[in-house]
Amino acid sequence: MKTKVKLIATLIIAAAFLQGCSTPQVNKPADVLFKEGEQFFQDEKYEDAIAQWKKVKETYQSPELSTKAELKIAEAYFLNKDYIEAAAGYEDFRKLHPKHAQADFALYRQGMSYFNQIHSIDTDQTPVKNALTTFTSYVKLYPTGAQLAEVQEKHRECRDKQLQYELYVGRYYLKTDAFKSAISRFEESLKMFADSTRRDEVLYYLGRAYLEDGQKAKGREIFGQLAREFPGSAYIEDANKAMDAFF
Repeated sequence: MKTKVKLIATLIIAAAFLQGCSTPQVNKPADVLFKEGEQFFQDEKYEDAIAQWKKVKETYQSPELSTKAELKIAEAYFLNKDYIEAAAGYEDFRKLHPKHAQADFALYRQGMSYFNQIHSIDTDQTPVKNALTTFTSYVKLYPTGAQLAEVQEKHRECRDKQLQYELYVGRYYLKTDAFKSAISRFEESLKMFADSTRRDEVLYYLGRAYLEDGQKAKGREIFGQLAREFPGSAYIEDANKAMDAFF
């Protein structure tokens, strides 16, 4: 028993001695860590770059480098297609540095991070709403911003995606004979998206919904509006077929 106790004591002392003799961990300066992150970034090793830039922030050595690292981290997430993390990173940067020279770029990239999360029309529409809100903010805050033209284009695309979703839901109501719900959806779409290039499509489905609901006079009225506003629309032929079926 005594031998065993002595052995344990010897091992503890040896471990302590080795630990004391080991080379202590030397922290690298913030500028070195930042440059290493830059090299990883250039090599498209985005996760490694993020790791180095996070260390820059943890050193608390340079507020200027920490600020640069915050934006770089968000950018690395974006280029690595980690759009949820990127959006959060850009938003945090803007909250911490609202007057920064790159604040407009961060807002643009935040919007693009949401935009790149958009999938098909029959999936969650939250990314569309988030992107639209962010692009709207950009136009208001930076009317002469460097990314204004692209932001406006993406804003229009988001609006179109919203209308596509409304049409998707409205058509579903038509298929399931929920005609009044379909009418309500299409009527609201006409108001919300009055300037849309899909307005003729909305009018067609609204007219059909009225006909299906037994409101023939209203259906004829809507199809007449379709013909007047869009005489060259591809939906006029479908409207005529629908009229033939109900009259």
